[in-house]
Amino acid sequence: MTKMLLFFGFMALGLAAGAAFGQAHEEDIIATSRGDLRITFIGHASLMFSFEGQIIHVDPMSSLTDYTKLPKADLILITHDHFDHCDPAALQILRTPKTDVVMTEKCAEKVKGGLIMKNGETKVVRGLNIESVPAYNIAHVRSPGQPFHPEGLGNGYIVTFGDKRVYIAGDTENTPEMKALKNVDLAFLPMNLPYTMTPEMVADAAKAFKPRILYPYHTGDTDLTKLRKLLKNEKGIDVRIRKMK
Repeated sequence: MTKMLLFFGFMALGLAAGAAFGQAHEEDIIATSRGDLRITFIGHASLMFSFEGQIIHVDPMSSLTDYTKLPKADLILITHDHFDHCDPAALQILRTPKTDVVMTEKCAEKVKGGLIMKNGETKVVRGLNIESVPAYNIAHVRSPGQPFHPEGLGNGYIVTFGDKRVYIAGDTENTPEMKALKNVDLAFLPMNLPYTMTPEMVADAAKAFKPRILYPYHTGDTDLTKLRKLLKNEKGIDVRIRKMK
């Protein structure tokens, strides 16, 4: 009973914090060596981080929320060029002349003035170490030889906030590059068909690189209880379900 009360109390706190930005988005607060990292769960693949006075938006999509009521971006991360990740309308609202935009080469066809990162690159942007991880399909294809996300076009990002490494995977499957990751504290892994991963694929990846906290995101209509069952014996992985359909 005590744990249940604490859970609902935490959820209420998260919703109240989201309401401070004018909308009721769930939020988590993660302690780091350089202060708190606040995570706002916008929905689908859209996230917002607040850290050391800076606002970082990830794959903002204008149909998900009223971005005019959220803080402007110091940094925007775009994982790939698909419309539900690279949305010029959302960027127009969030960008200022001082905003840095990190994106893929394909995104540059839609978005001007950004910093292009290729798979495997590492850069420091606004004092944050950012690593680009390949994001692509292996099994799921539109047609033979045509994966939904071809290799080499999409990025995941590992962003270091103080002593915490946060992996935002983008649209991908459980690739060898993902499974080889080390020392990931928080991981956002996509879980919807036919575009990204099944619960079994997410569990396979999580067991390989062992994030301390796992957030399934971009989940569509996936039954999220399957992932909990698949990882119930993995004591070092805290699976946290948030509204990220």
